[in-house]
Amino acid sequence: MPVRVLLVDDEPLVRAGLRAVLEAQPDMEVVGEAADGAAVIPLVRQTRPDVVAMDVRMPLLDGIEATRALLRTVADPPKILVVTTFENDEYVYEALRAGADGFLLKRARPAEMVHAVRLIAEGESLLFPASVRQLAAEYGDGGGNRAARAALERARLTEREGEVLRLMARGLSNAEIAARLVVGTETVKSHVSAVLAKLGARDRTQAVITAYESGFVAPG
Repeated sequence: MPVRVLLVDDEPLVRAGLRAVLEAQPDMEVVGEAADGAAVIPLVRQTRPDVVAMDVRMPLLDGIEATRALLRTVADPPKILVVTTFENDEYVYEALRAGADGFLLKRARPAEMVHAVRLIAEGESLLFPASVRQLAAEYGDGGGNRAARAALERARLTEREGEVLRLMARGLSNAEIAARLVVGTETVKSHVSAVLAKLGARDRTQAVITAYESGFVAPG
C-alpha cells in the first residue's frame, strides 16, 4: 500500500513542489492539499492520510495549533511532519512538543523529502536526531520540566528500557539498537513499545523530548 500524504501549506508553489516530488515515487500518493491548518481536521477525516506534511507558520491556524487540534480530535491520527523554512526555530520545537513526529526544511533536496516521509511513516527511528537535540538544548527546559520529570518517574523504566531510550535519543533505528545491544529486533521493538507506553508518548520523538526535558538524557 502506498504512503498516503496530505499537504498543508499556504504557499501553492511549496505544495506543488512537494506533490511533484512525492508522486514521482511508486510507493507514495498525495491524497489532498490545504492552504491553512484550519482545514486539516476535515481533510484528514475525508482522506485518511498516513502522513500530514504541515507548514509550521500559516495565517489562520498555524502548524502548532493544528497539530494539537488534530491529535486531540481525531482518533488514530496520522503522523505529522512539520515543513519549515528555518531549522533552529522555536516554532519547530513547539510543534514537536505539541506532538509532531519530525520536521523537514523546505530547502531539502527531493531525496531528503522522500526519506523524511518514509521514515515518519515507518516510525522506527528519529528524524534528524542531531537537530532535535540542538532544539532541545536551546528551547527545552534544561532537565527542569516538571511534567517531563514526573512522567519519567511514573514510568519506572527498567535498566534495559532506559538504555533503549538513550539509544533512541541518539537516533538509532530498531535494527541499530538491536546490533548495539546484541539482541533481536523483535526484542527491541518490545522495549520501544514499553518505553512509549510507560512514558505516555505517542512516538519516538515525544519519548526523546521527554527524556531531554526531564534531564534523563542531556541534549548537549
